[in-house]
Amino acid sequence: MNYAARYKKFQHIMTEHRLHGYVVVHPANLRYLCGYTGSNGLLLVSDYSPVFFTDGRYIEQAREEVKGARVVIAKGALFTEATKVISRRGLSDIGFEADHVPVAVASRMQQVSPKKIKWKPTSALVERQRLVKDADELSLIADAVELGADAYQEAVATIRPGVPESEIAGQLELSARRRGAEGMAFDTIVVAGKRAALPHGRASAVPIPPRGFVVVDSGVILRGYCSDMTRTLHVGRVSRVERQWYDALLGAQFAAIAAVAPGRRAAEVDAAARQALRKAKLDRYFTHSTGHGVGLEVHEAPRLGKGQDERLEPGMVITIEPGIYIPGKGGIRIEDMVVVTARGADILTPVTKELVEL
Repeated sequence: MNYAARYKKFQHIMTEHRLHGYVVVHPANLRYLCGYTGSNGLLLVSDYSPVFFTDGRYIEQAREEVKGARVVIAKGALFTEATKVISRRGLSDIGFEADHVPVAVASRMQQVSPKKIKWKPTSALVERQRLVKDADELSLIADAVELGADAYQEAVATIRPGVPESEIAGQLELSARRRGAEGMAFDTIVVAGKRAALPHGRASAVPIPPRGFVVVDSGVILRGYCSDMTRTLHVGRVSRVERQWYDALLGAQFAAIAAVAPGRRAAEVDAAARQALRKAKLDRYFTHSTGHGVGLEVHEAPRLGKGQDERLEPGMVITIEPGIYIPGKGGIRIEDMVVVTARGADILTPVTKELVEL
């Protein structure tokens, strides 16, 4: 990872916001800027060399992981120690991550700091930089997608009537771990039959029914980066109506992928999926946004939904995941991860989207 380039780019962002320094505490942002993966850390970025603060529990980890910043083992609160450095350097306007700092902590910062230091609440400055992935990140994300797909393929073999949803989820997660995943990006979703109508239903002790759709939504974390994939299978013979539902949703997913292009608004991609489902008279069953960004976090900007004016750029990694959820009957979701390119979109997910009958 080219952390020096990331620091330099972020310093330009600070200049644009008229900030003399910036304090980073959000774990994903710390990992992005300096490589630290622990649970307690603070990074001070300014025109001077970056300084990273943590406590005594992370001495060895910080020395091993932190890149491009001087490591300071704080004896007291990290903000207090950072304030001392800010004061010595004569910095005044200091930005901080208001989205990730509790109000009580922000208030305390103002109270104990010298009057010269002015704390400036900001929102998503580092996250904005993380929107467009560099070559190293794209490679890591592709590896995570591949691993997640392999774990899914192995778990599919366990899906049969009578097997609890949770057992299938457990098999998928075990397979992911055995293949080297650090963990799961979110709680694995396995919902079958009527429960497939729950968009975010969690795998339960309910057994797979003799027939019906089975939605499997899973993601892994590999070297910090996430994957996210959903496939819908069917236990037993598919009826004509169920086939129509599936084909309509698959068409909506293809339409949304085709709408991905540099400069296109996120809302336009969402609208493409909804228009396709509207033609099939199924749009009322589509109850969530069409997708979201993925990277160091499984849910990042941009969000592909109604009213979202974010313009797509080459290097963004997003999901395309329309779904329909019909109460009392079941549901279908198909999700791929794609990279926005100069010409459109490259699909990363290597698993077939043909409806598999088990």
